[in-house]
Amino acid sequence: MIAGGGLAGLSLAAHLAVSGWGDRRVLVVDDPRARPSAVSWGFWSARPGLLDSAVSLTYQRVLFRAGGLDRVLPLGRYRYRVVRRPDLSAVVRRILLPCHGFEFLNGTVEHVAEDGTVTVDGRRVNGAWVFDSVTGPAGHPPVDARLAFTGWAVRCARPVFDPATPVLFDFRTPQRDGARFLYVLPDDPYRALVELTAFVPRHGRPPAAADRRAALAAYLSDELHAGGYAVSRTESAVLPLRTRAVPRRHGRVLAIGAAAGLVKASTGYAYERIQRDSAAIARSLVRHGHPFDPGPVRRRYRLLDAVLLDVFDRDPAAIEGAFARLFAALPAERVLRFLDEDDTAIDVLRVMAALPPRPYRLRRNLPDEVPNPPALTGLWRH
Repeated sequence: MIAGGGLAGLSLAAHLAVSGWGDRRVLVVDDPRARPSAVSWGFWSARPGLLDSAVSLTYQRVLFRAGGLDRVLPLGRYRYRVVRRPDLSAVVRRILLPCHGFEFLNGTVEHVAEDGTVTVDGRRVNGAWVFDSVTGPAGHPPVDARLAFTGWAVRCARPVFDPATPVLFDFRTPQRDGARFLYVLPDDPYRALVELTAFVPRHGRPPAAADRRAALAAYLSDELHAGGYAVSRTESAVLPLRTRAVPRRHGRVLAIGAAAGLVKASTGYAYERIQRDSAAIARSLVRHGHPFDPGPVRRRYRLLDAVLLDVFDRDPAAIEGAFARLFAALPAERVLRFLDEDDTAIDVLRVMAALPPRPYRLRRNLPDEVPNPPALTGLWRH
């Protein structure tokens, strides 16, 4: 059983269907009323993926504006892609058409028990395995920071956007209570998703909704000179960022998606991580008869996320300078490979060496599973 029909639940259903599990009975429980207002996901990748036919926008270059750097960056082998929920849902349902044992049920998941019993709208349903993206495991590690974002799908009265060039980072917005930047994903010269993202330190509060709306309006007017425009859709969410591992397994239950800690702590991106995790769960079921062999844990990235978040928590203004230094010193492809956790240890050292020298020491505890962490803090140069 899959508890939750969002990005993680739909992705897992598709990977199960194509990995030799398509002849089994799988129930996907989805509550349309509980869906977040975020209906699109951006990600970068250098390889084809199972759900690529759900991609609505693809870009080969991005515009970066931070720390005095104003540059169009080619992405090399990578492509920046956007998937929208209606397209993802349609593609997954097409994949599942031959799988007569897969069913969707609209309902509210109220409780998930370790023995695989799920309470849906007061009724108990039993599953051999339960993949839970709704309730998540008890005892989550503490939140290290948050990303709060609000996006407007706008249509402008005149051509404003370059449809071939999204804006990945633009820090030209007042910085307060953390760090803020905008990104722009254009559909055509008139239409785009314009989104404000705020990095909220551990003990900070996300900016008020009215503050975010005012910042978006100011950016469209003062920076993009959009003139008249109409907002057809609003997306918003607040993502918790954690650097410690989430205890995913509880009896016959495995947490998936954001509930499993798959939002990358240093970037807030999750789409590609969820695809890799879904494929690993499907492989484990086929090879071992259980879903609990997701592959090796890449501990060094959790440590690096902890280092970066600790720096940003104490000095949010460092975010702009760090990303400006990275994209000025290194090809965008190498930076994206690093952020995608697809590089070698030597690549990691090169990226960390490109960051501005700061006299930072970690003050919060590092993830417990990282061996000898003090030796690695030197990656952030003194």
